[in-house]
Amino acid sequence: MDFNVKKLASDAGVFFTRAVQFTEEKLGQAEKTELDAHLENLLARADCTKNWTEKIFRQTEVLLQPNPSARIEEFFYEKLDKKLPCRTTNGELLGQHMLDAARDFGPGTPYGSTLVTVGEYQKRLGGAEREFLQTSAVNFLTPLRNFLEGDWRTISKERRLLENRRLDLDICKARLKKAKQAEAKAAAAPDFQETRPRNYVLSASASALWSEEVDKAEQELRVAQTEFDRQAEVTRLLLEGISSTHVNHLRCLHEFVEAQATFYAQCHQAMQELQTELRRFPNAFSANPSSCPSPVTPELRAPTPGALQEEQRPATGARKARVLYDYDGHDAYELSLLADELITVYTVPGMDPDWLMGERGNQKGKVPVTYLELLS
Repeated sequence: MDFNVKKLASDAGVFFTRAVQFTEEKLGQAEKTELDAHLENLLARADCTKNWTEKIFRQTEVLLQPNPSARIEEFFYEKLDKKLPCRTTNGELLGQHMLDAARDFGPGTPYGSTLVTVGEYQKRLGGAEREFLQTSAVNFLTPLRNFLEGDWRTISKERRLLENRRLDLDICKARLKKAKQAEAKAAAAPDFQETRPRNYVLSASASALWSEEVDKAEQELRVAQTEFDRQAEVTRLLLEGISSTHVNHLRCLHEFVEAQATFYAQCHQAMQELQTELRRFPNAFSANPSSCPSPVTPELRAPTPGALQEEQRPATGARKARVLYDYDGHDAYELSLLADELITVYTVPGMDPDWLMGERGNQKGKVPVTYLELLS
């Protein structure tokens, strides 16, 4: 690789001169050209926009993908310009586990059939979540990222260039000031007598040299001022574009809220439908939360003598019930059931709340609540 030694040396010299000027400004040993108030306000507004956009972007990423490892994976796929494999949402994964469990437990059992129903709705919720994540990433995250990685980088580059132009301008001002001071000092030197003509010639020559140095410094200052003004105008135009960025981000924010509203509405509707579906399966735990009988085979409890006496009493509070599943009575005190048949049921004082007394014609016996759909 060929190197331009002169250019490298020149660039190094410019960098060193700027560093000296910057250090002297920080120490209060050199004057600094201040930007106009309007440009300063634009710079402050741009910094505020960048900082808050970055925070909103990062937190939205966390909201949409709480898993740090998954976020890192998505970042690398994006940088490698590769398509990220379709990732199953947690809701879809939970729903699939429920469906797989139902196959092992038996889809015809109360627990198995309920798992099938809930699992299908969990997969439906997971699909709605995936659609929400995709929509939010495209309509909200992508515009924020484009600003941070595109527009803001351009603004930062032009700001650094403006700062360099300002340092160059102040260096030229300091150089002109020193040249003028030296010229004035040479011009104010005491007149030499004719007996010292050589010193007089040297003094006149030094004054002329400093005059040329002042002219050169003034020319450099004019060039530096022109470049600084031009760069300040370019930077100002870019910073004024922040207003259009706010408008664009406002539109994206509305789209993000719309996506959220749609997602939560879908979730609410799905849960309402799921609750309606589950009402087909009586909740045996609502009457007695402390009891947790098996959903497949209810706990068997022998009737007490008092309960047997109560069975002979006329039915009170009797109501109709539809049988949900076939049930084979385990002893003479239980009534065998057939799915979809209608029976009369009623409560008996002292009986386990997980059971009811059932009647079918002349047949009578205990029946498990979990196998019934109570009718009005």
